[in-house]
Amino acid sequence: MDLILWRHAEAHEAEDGGTDLDRDLTARGHKQALKMAAWLDRHLPDSSRILASPSRRTEQTALALGRKYKVRAELGPDGSPAQVLELVQWPQSKATVVVVGHQPVLGQMVAQLIGLKESDCAIKKGGVWWLRTRTRDDHSQTVIVTVQNPDSL
Repeated sequence: MDLILWRHAEAHEAEDGGTDLDRDLTARGHKQALKMAAWLDRHLPDSSRILASPSRRTEQTALALGRKYKVRAELGPDGSPAQVLELVQWPQSKATVVVVGHQPVLGQMVAQLIGLKESDCAIKKGGVWWLRTRTRDDHSQTVIVTVQNPDSL
């Protein structure tokens, strides 16, 4: 299974009366999303499943990819790594799944899957961690395929 964890791009702070879920991407955030989306589109299989948090900024990030996506409540800012891993069926699924979500959940998943001692890993806004599961000598392993940052593309 390939699991691509894509943190939403830069967003505005919540406006008076607005909620965290209502935050829009900044102009810089839109550029970050478009850069990363162009890179992902060149590398993702056509059959990839795209899942996004119900927040406006994650949907705007996912829209930059120009592919169909599904909004899932489990991917919201209050979700947990366990919920996300169950949703994507890690590591049993054979699919490539892109999760557009939030810190700290995405960073916590990276830490858990690659065995970091810290409870989470920082993922830059708009950044991607591409992970793959494989079996070697009857042991399941998580491989880091790539880590990309929109500012370095």
